[in-house]
Amino acid sequence: MKTTRYKITSLIISFLFITSFACSPRIAPTIDSVTNISILQSDVTYLASDELEGREVGTPGEDKAAMHIVNRMQDIGLKAGMPDGYLQHFSRRIKSNPHADEEQPDDKVINGKNVLGMIDNGGDHYVVIGAHYDHLGYGEEGSLHAGERTIHNGADDNASGVAVLLNLAYKLFNNNVIEKNNFIFIAFSGEEKGLWGSNFYVKNATVSLSDINFMFNMDMIGRLNQEKSLAVHGAGTTPLFKELLEHKNTTGFNLVISDSGVGPSDHTSFYLEDIPVLHFFTGQHEDYHKPSDTAEKLNYQGMVEIADYLYSLIMDLDNKDKLPFTKTKDESRDAPRFQVTLGVIPDYLYQGKGMRIDGVRDGKPAELAGMMKGDIVVKMEDLEIVDMMSYMQGLSSFQQGQTITVTIIRNEKEMRKAVTF
Repeated sequence: MKTTRYKITSLIISFLFITSFACSPRIAPTIDSVTNISILQSDVTYLASDELEGREVGTPGEDKAAMHIVNRMQDIGLKAGMPDGYLQHFSRRIKSNPHADEEQPDDKVINGKNVLGMIDNGGDHYVVIGAHYDHLGYGEEGSLHAGERTIHNGADDNASGVAVLLNLAYKLFNNNVIEKNNFIFIAFSGEEKGLWGSNFYVKNATVSLSDINFMFNMDMIGRLNQEKSLAVHGAGTTPLFKELLEHKNTTGFNLVISDSGVGPSDHTSFYLEDIPVLHFFTGQHEDYHKPSDTAEKLNYQGMVEIADYLYSLIMDLDNKDKLPFTKTKDESRDAPRFQVTLGVIPDYLYQGKGMRIDGVRDGKPAELAGMMKGDIVVKMEDLEIVDMMSYMQGLSSFQQGQTITVTIIRNEKEMRKAVTF
């Protein structure tokens, strides 16, 4: 751990030495892309290394990851976010008997920790920048890996988000223009178990929740594709977000914007407290929740561009008054229930007609029927599939053991596959 910390520190010190004659302290930084990439890659490489054994909450790997983040926050110059340091400890009791009302001797207690750093600009409000740093450990729970027990390194999920969080912390610390907002940087743990860390924070916040202006969440932002597709969820949680997202998109992101502030990541905990949120995400992939989610597969230049984009959004929002909150439609509650699955990973960034497949799981109905990554599902029996919602509605119409005809588009050619659930 120390080797990685000092490597990153030396990169930052070298940059500061080179620019010290041209810049006074706390001036908006302009780190070159090569240095940005080196620092991002160093953070991800360590957090996603075998030494941390998958960073599962409550394990020594989580401890090592937390201390790496603490050291990086100290190197940057962030103040401790807690009265007694950078760590916010929490615990969750796992019932051995789910029907028991009282604690049982066999109940398991898992101890986790959030990592908090702060920038106090003397502003009236606070902005929370968040990313979860925990992952699946050896994959006993939540893994999509069908093989033997092994480390799930979680480079994209979510060492990528933590690396960009630290990049933003450096940029914002070295900025003397921002006046209206203070910043709280939180690396959450327990996200993979069900938003444990962020849920604990909003119930035990270090500042009044009414003083939090907005929250940005980075979860899986390391796989920017050639189309530069970037999903942004929560755009409807304040009236200002949508126009600003488009206005600041000067690098040509293909933005896939969703209004809802509810989703399977830590921004949801803040949205439920009436705080405007944005969640940034570069899409699922075939390595999701598998040991193959490793550091060398990330698009570090893409991470630099995303970090710059978020920084420009934050800078613009600092010129605004406190953002009004808007409640959005909870799209997850409208999703139909279904008893069957194709066994595919949908391409959540796809905006064309149908449901494009981003990954096919071994031994599942789609793989057994000969379906492949890149296929676009356009019909299930007589049901037209035009988007993700119609795909889920289609699945809800079928039962286990049923065989149906699925129409797909592959390489611009229509094909039909017999799928048995």
